[in-house]
Amino acid sequence: MKILVTGAGAVLGQGIIKSLRQSTLDCSVIAADPNPLSAGLFWANTAYRLPFANDPAFGDHIHELLDRERPDAVLVGTDVELSYFAAERHRLEALFRTHVLVSDPRVVAIADDKLETARFFESVGLPHPASASGDEEEMVRALVESVGFPLVVKPRVGARSVGVSLVRDRDELTQALEGRCGLVVQECVGDPECEYTASTLVFDGEVQASIVMRRDLRDGNTYRAYTGDYPELNAKVRVLGRALQPHGPANFQFRLDDRGIPRVFEINARFSGTTPLRALAGFNEVEMCVRKLLHGTPIVQPPVRSGTILRYLDEIFVSQERIDAVR
Repeated sequence: MKILVTGAGAVLGQGIIKSLRQSTLDCSVIAADPNPLSAGLFWANTAYRLPFANDPAFGDHIHELLDRERPDAVLVGTDVELSYFAAERHRLEALFRTHVLVSDPRVVAIADDKLETARFFESVGLPHPASASGDEEEMVRALVESVGFPLVVKPRVGARSVGVSLVRDRDELTQALEGRCGLVVQECVGDPECEYTASTLVFDGEVQASIVMRRDLRDGNTYRAYTGDYPELNAKVRVLGRALQPHGPANFQFRLDDRGIPRVFEINARFSGTTPLRALAGFNEVEMCVRKLLHGTPIVQPPVRSGTILRYLDEIFVSQERIDAVR
């Protein structure tokens, strides 16, 4: 079995490779990334360089790579590549007899834009933070009058808390919005002690499995996760997965409000940076998805180990010969 993982330099791509290595799958991993010094390239059996996703040559290089390696499955390891693979999925699958695990363009677009995420939940009647476009002064004013402060100002398209501001009054709000566009202003729900990350696996229109973890953040990434059953939250997360209808994995990040209701502020229509953490808890979503795609193996909700997962830095030495071998 051959599995191609793109984005081997990203936390997500590396997490997918880690999950494959933790699994019982007998597979050869092909890793690809624009940077030849990406650590994930050296965890793989074969490594390739790709252009950046916004390079006009990206699609041609993907075709060449798929034609050369003929992987059984393609797992996308960066957000910036999702739109391409979502649009081209069926064509790539037909041309190269592979399985591309990516949601359709509608789902990717909803998840990519935090304002569209809020609008989606509003359209299906599910809880979410009250939100307004930072480019619409009247909408922002109405939001302030409705929910007050504090508020969160963030880019509509972004990740890892880059460009995010917590504002406590009108002056801070004005400063956060000044000279910037493409922002969303949102109600600040709950506090950091009640923040969660969750995953659902959806195939054939149904949620096959789910997991919820409470988390602590550092620099926008989960660095401690607390695992357990969370039965009530899992039930609510499955409602979210059924509403969104991704193809395979989707990640929901939320806080509990003062009534204990989860209000989602971000969706990732893919595996997420906490995918390898979930694998450590007994929920290896990468393995479950690969077995479903390639063998038709039914996904069965696995038991989740209860405990705390601690994240830490690690190192790898790479010889010049191995670096030169990246194609």
